[in-house]
Amino acid sequence: MSDTTNPIPAGLGIIDCMLGIPEAEDRSDWFAAFRPLIKDAETLKQFSMPAQYMFKDVPQTGNPGDFVAWTVAQMDRFGIEKALVGWNDNETSRRAKAEFPDRFFFDLPCNPNDGMAEVARIRRIHAEVGLSAISVFPAGTCPQVPLNHKYMFPLYTVASELGLPVCLNVGVPGPRIPMDTQKVEYLDEVCWFFPDLKIVMRHGAEPWEALAVKLMLKWPNLYYSTSAFAPRHYPKAIIDFANTRGTDKIIYAGYFPMGLSLDRIFADMPKVPFKPEVWPKFLRENARRVFNLI
Repeated sequence: MSDTTNPIPAGLGIIDCMLGIPEAEDRSDWFAAFRPLIKDAETLKQFSMPAQYMFKDVPQTGNPGDFVAWTVAQMDRFGIEKALVGWNDNETSRRAKAEFPDRFFFDLPCNPNDGMAEVARIRRIHAEVGLSAISVFPAGTCPQVPLNHKYMFPLYTVASELGLPVCLNVGVPGPRIPMDTQKVEYLDEVCWFFPDLKIVMRHGAEPWEALAVKLMLKWPNLYYSTSAFAPRHYPKAIIDFANTRGTDKIIYAGYFPMGLSLDRIFADMPKVPFKPEVWPKFLRENARRVFNLI
């Protein structure tokens, strides 16, 4: 049961829909794919992650040796039962799946520039792994690809055929790269053309969060996750929507250890003014339904 200082129900079994398993203390390789787009010297020479001007205290691991076990231990500290992590098709991903099959489920980061070869890769890895989603960072593709561009449509098609949600970064990107590809308005066409495809917005949708709410009201299969935002910075429009007509639409996602610590996230979390009935859906039930974990 929750108490007067912490509205989060005890023992809920939180599902975090954006968490990473590091492979080294130096995680600068996480933005290698779009490094050619970076032009400013500060990012190239000083940042350990591409939006470090926004994230002042990037979590450090202390080089634990076994990063998979270390990640699970951090999840245990905060009652995170399961986490959605990116499938990198390497030893770390395979160990996470083999050793902790009940703790991790996987999305496959995709590059729409690779055309039908990427479609084939999605099908192959889903057959081997059992994916729960695919994901695209439109501003981070190189060259950049807008949310409603023709190169995206093969990915949307195969995801729809396989019954996989698509997680998409929307809004102004944190890294110092152009934003046009991630305008929330582009999702209107995608939702119209793929009415059965579940789409999960990532990384805030700002400054178009009000439009994101409007589109979630319009399209049944459009959702919003809170990734890359400390809870104290959740947009007011999203909190208000979760407390009213959007109770089934807003999904918890952190950003650990890419930019936020779990200590920071869960210290902030009880201060979010969600109604009591929203917490179980936000922290668990919506994710189970959208990502087919039920």
